[in-house]
Amino acid sequence: MAGASALNVVVRPEGRPALMAGREVMRLPAAALGVILVDHECMRCVVAVDVGGTTMKGGLITQDGTILYAERRPTPRAEGPAQVIAAISAFVTDLARPRTLDDAQVRPEAVGLAVPGLVTPQRALYSAALGWKDVPAEAFTDVALPVALGHDVRAAGEAELVYGRAAVRAEPPAGHVLFMPIGTGIAGALVLGGSLYGGAAGWAGQIGHVPVWPDGLPCSCGQRGCLAAYASASAIASRCGETSAADVARRVRAGDPRAVTVWGEAAEALALALATYTLLLDPALIVIGGGLAQAGDLLLDPLRERLGDRLTFRPAPMVRVSGLGPDAGLLGAGLLGFRALPRL
Repeated sequence: MAGASALNVVVRPEGRPALMAGREVMRLPAAALGVILVDHECMRCVVAVDVGGTTMKGGLITQDGTILYAERRPTPRAEGPAQVIAAISAFVTDLARPRTLDDAQVRPEAVGLAVPGLVTPQRALYSAALGWKDVPAEAFTDVALPVALGHDVRAAGEAELVYGRAAVRAEPPAGHVLFMPIGTGIAGALVLGGSLYGGAAGWAGQIGHVPVWPDGLPCSCGQRGCLAAYASASAIASRCGETSAADVARRVRAGDPRAVTVWGEAAEALALALATYTLLLDPALIVIGGGLAQAGDLLLDPLRERLGDRLTFRPAPMVRVSGLGPDAGLLGAGLLGFRALPRL
């Protein structure tokens, strides 16, 4: 398909760590998360699709987090919600076809979809980014497999909790984490006491719309001065007349005055929002994900410094880049897929 790209990932031999794009990951504590155990040697897996505003990432995921196959396709957002839903369905259908990988037959057993907006396991209730309202899970697929929906950022946060830097350690504070991907927008997955927190109606984590400068820049949500209007990758790029935040980062490294100013304002906006979050909920760790995290220390160094300056009477939490990188949402969708399977 035009615009699509695919990747085969070598399946790990039994007894060795799973690999994702060259990274070792933890094995999934299935019992603790309420999902079922599978036999890796049988190549049991689920279809996973992480739907973003620009790109859809799909793949076949095993229970231990091995990505057997991965592919990207563009999200046809400009064509309207019906076309986005149709594109997701076609993607799922293609991924669900039986195939042979490493001389083994692979037949997915369920589908996990990580989507933006307000969502329950059965329905995508609303997404401003993609324009849909009250879409049942079954509308996203024509295949006869169990399907579960989940919020994209919370799914990525759960993957980070299971496989990545936020993985639960022996120390209790590790169960208090904010996972915050920064891409087209900004949102957060809140881990409180070792459990993901969605709030009374599932709206928790909308940190991108925390006002950092009253009457500041307009935001796509209709308000002004939101964090996302200053610090999302799309906002940073737009304010510098670039197509991507990576282009702005290159200009920052070269000392371009406009890029340096915009980058500094983004770091300050992030520090303001994260200081508020820290004072309210006292996380041990803040994990930055999404496309902007690829800037590494160019982002983390000023953010850590400014966050520390805002927390005058207490230490700042650790701030790190996601260990899963762009795989977090896809792995989170895989966890959703395994949760859709009937319990043994």
